[in-house]
Amino acid sequence: MFDPFIAPSGTLLGLLQRGRGDGTLHALAAPRSEALAALHHCVLSDPRHDWQVENRSLYYARLYLDLDGGVEEIERHLSDPEDHLDTDDSRTGLALSVLGHLASYGRGDALAVLRRYAATGSNWAWALDELALRDDDAGLRALAEPVLARFPDDPEGRAELAATVRDAYEPRPWRLWADDPRESVGARVRAASEQGSFDRWQRQMRPGGPRPGWSVRAVFDWAREGLERGSLLHVPAARCLAAVAGPEDRPEIVEAARSGPDAARCAALHYLAAEVRDPVVLDLIEAAATEPRGTVADAAVAAFERMCGEDAVERARRWARRPDALGASAAGVLAGRGGPQDAPAVLGALRDAVRGDGPDAPRLWALVDGAGRLGIACAAPVLRHIYRETSSSQLRGRTARALAATDPSFATGFAVECLWDCEETTREVAALHAETGDLRVAERLRRLAADPAEEAEVQSAVRSRIGPDAPAV
Repeated sequence: MFDPFIAPSGTLLGLLQRGRGDGTLHALAAPRSEALAALHHCVLSDPRHDWQVENRSLYYARLYLDLDGGVEEIERHLSDPEDHLDTDDSRTGLALSVLGHLASYGRGDALAVLRRYAATGSNWAWALDELALRDDDAGLRALAEPVLARFPDDPEGRAELAATVRDAYEPRPWRLWADDPRESVGARVRAASEQGSFDRWQRQMRPGGPRPGWSVRAVFDWAREGLERGSLLHVPAARCLAAVAGPEDRPEIVEAARSGPDAARCAALHYLAAEVRDPVVLDLIEAAATEPRGTVADAAVAAFERMCGEDAVERARRWARRPDALGASAAGVLAGRGGPQDAPAVLGALRDAVRGDGPDAPRLWALVDGAGRLGIACAAPVLRHIYRETSSSQLRGRTARALAATDPSFATGFAVECLWDCEETTREVAALHAETGDLRVAERLRRLAADPAEEAEVQSAVRSRIGPDAPAV
């Protein structure tokens, strides 16, 4: 992934890039041209650090509707010659998803752009998936010939078509095309589908992983071969050890965890920590965490995080003040499994993480959850800072949940703007907590309840506030 430019959180662009509810509210209050310019910037330059887990498309589509924005800028972006040079999903995926949501709201111009792009664009498969959910049968059938024309009718083209049909995220268009009476359409798709099924069967008949009857040494060798190829197989190798190792193999596995080759050592640490919960592993993890070789040290920390039980929590209390990765991991363990007596350690780690690594630090996720779980009221100021500044909408959602448990002002403050947030889980938290005395809250709850694009969990939370058994909104 790439690191996108994120504007300051106090600007309209920065708010929209983060997907904050305040972004929508500020955009609706700003001059329309300024709001549309910021919205276009976000849609055409994806601001997410990880588009696979962060939502923005419905958020931006709703704002397009509220601003009565056109799709001309999106179409220009999709039809740019760059489209055939930069074919990465990150360039066009967000724009196509926004068009898909707009089409579901009845925007015919968005549907037309998706159809044209599916016929001519480089990221046509994404556009086709959007159309599979929103277009009618006639619209999809019209795309059969331009899509199939991408695959030459030769052995290489037929193999590529078979793989595409086999791996299609939304199979509806291919099923429609398989019923097409034309030889150049229906017959080709049916043949590709049959070939894809045969390829899948062949892969299942030739698994490349461990076999029944493997020895401990064979599992270690498999992990070593994976590491030599650049694949980290510590966790699956640990599961294999759980299947093949007996009590007589413990000395060999413990020795591998203490001083074996990197791959064997990592697999053995994970096995002893997560699969059999051997008490000796805690000392082995502590020793491995100081290794100069990053692979072993990282595996040791990851193995500790997979442990459960009071012995791991007790060791975490000893390690939480360490200034290294194991100390950070120990604080995360206390955040997830510690008791009230661990609140000071979790709070200290939370503050240190923000001061040292900023509001997007990966270790903040567990610490934020822990602050909410333990109800650390004095963590509210730092949680509010994370909420405002993080560029991760997922972390902001976790922070909102923590604030709901720690900050008495949440219901009348951040919970209100969270009703417009880009993440459905954050909107759900807001629907449960936002103070309904605010007229904006009452109107927004009603709109979410009536929106067919809203997630079921959000609408259930809304109904709990405005249903027949709920207090009047």
